[in-house]
Amino acid sequence: MAPAAGRRPRTVPVRLMQLSADKLTCIRGGRVVFAGLSFAVAGGEALVVTGRNGAGKSSLLRMIAGLVRIADGRLTLDGGEAEATVAEQAHYLGHHDALKASLSVSENLVFWAEFLGGDRAKVPAALEAVGLAPLAGLPAGYLSAGQRRRLSIARLAAVARPLWLLDEPTSALDVQSQERLAGLMQAHLSGGGMIVAATHGPLGLAAPRELRLGAAG
Repeated sequence: MAPAAGRRPRTVPVRLMQLSADKLTCIRGGRVVFAGLSFAVAGGEALVVTGRNGAGKSSLLRMIAGLVRIADGRLTLDGGEAEATVAEQAHYLGHHDALKASLSVSENLVFWAEFLGGDRAKVPAALEAVGLAPLAGLPAGYLSAGQRRRLSIARLAAVARPLWLLDEPTSALDVQSQERLAGLMQAHLSGGGMIVAATHGPLGLAAPRELRLGAAG
């Protein structure tokens, strides 16, 4: 699942960017998931969101991605495209891999590259980055759970967006694939990108900041 395509954001100096949350409140099903939540993530930084099940980790990422309504508070991306929403400048990698089984590995990624305003010419390199180049012509329905996850991750490499929102990104990945993902994340940060990731385990990043959610945030 991904945010709406919108317009392709102009190239901006992502090192000057900062994602800021001010007293965010999330209410789902009549329950306050978290309230008064504030944090900031600057270009080149990774924020790892931790906490027990139900604390609101996924809800927070979905809120930043524009998929959950902000009940109260404010979310801004300073230094980004002024006329684009935060979601239009972000990649969202959720629990479900948004793939069409009848399309090939390459065709799935071409669809996402074009939908998100990217260049389909970058698809082969993105597949190579996640180790799926040899399977480019295989229907996605034949992929294992780990391969499906890697194809979803390939979107991050195929289309440049400054903010990555990753929900349990290492799910179903073997050790080698986790190392590939860590390399992609580190390269993104080195280029001034930002990462907000919800996880129960290590991501292989050097000293990321942590935001721990508890009862009601």
